Amino acid sequence: MKKILYIFIPIFICSISVAQSVPPYIIVDGDTINVVDENNLKQGFWKIFGNMRKLKEYEPDQLIEHGKYANSRKQGLWTKFFPSGKTKSEIEYKNSRPNGAYRTYFENGQIEEEGSWKNNRNTSDFKRYYENGQVSQQFAFNPTGKRDGRQTYFYENGQVMIEADIEAGKEKFVKEFYEDGSIKAEKSFIDGKLDVANTKVYESTEPIKEKKPEGVIQVVTVSKDEYVNSGDFKGDGKYKMYNADRQISKDGLFEAYRFMEGKQYIYNDNGILTQVKLFKDGRYIGDAPLPKE
Repeated sequence: MKKILYIFIPIFICSISVAQSVPPYIIVDGDTINVVDENNLKQGFWKIFGNMRKLKEYEPDQLIEHGKYANSRKQGLWTKFFPSGKTKSEIEYKNSRPNGAYRTYFENGQIEEEGSWKNNRNTSDFKRYYENGQVSQQFAFNPTGKRDGRQTYFYENGQVMIEADIEAGKEKFVKEFYEDGSIKAEKSFIDGKLDVANTKVYESTEPIKEKKPEGVIQVVTVSKDEYVNSGDFKGDGKYKMYNADRQISKDGLFEAYRFMEGKQYIYNDNGILTQVKLFKDGRYIGDAPLPKE
């Protein structure tokens, strides 16, 4: 029995040393990153490369994003990059959910959007920009994620388009302007509903220039990763569609696989709902308010 015991002990020790010879981390430019602990949880600073994600636009050795993990949950600042290497977003996380300050960018380096998130909602001050750097929207949100206070929309030339006074998500008074700065309309609201009797509309002082409507007709079809929650989708009729992350993506009428009427739900790269687009007769006619939840 002793001989058998002596034979197996070296083999066991050898197997341990082989298993431990593959370190649960990688070294890049002299720094130890991408650490996985004994419980198979991601810890510390991580760099995510193209070969770790199935994204066709990135090469295997291209950096997609980097930031810190604690027990496999994103914590603190995470930075994403375009395939060109330019910064795409800078977002604060808490337990893998956006929580705190964030900023997204156009690929030309200009800021696209900046604000703060808490519980998947915007809070405090918010700004969205045109690609030329001019402010497009300037909002204020209360701690519950509802727009509150003065909300301003701008034309791309910097001229104010809309000024809205909102309280806890409900409009109180809205003033609209033409692109030349002249007043277009003054609208009063009662409990968030338009008070027609106290609404005024003004004609433009500028001569009307004929131009093709931009961003009105939009051909929106069903993508390959969308599916219906029940039944068999054949391209026609009323359906509710979901994306690969099981989030609602379209709700309305389809004709020959084209979305004709209803709501299209737009999400950012982090799965946050940012816009609900309204369609009628295949035309984008405006935005619906974001749902409370």
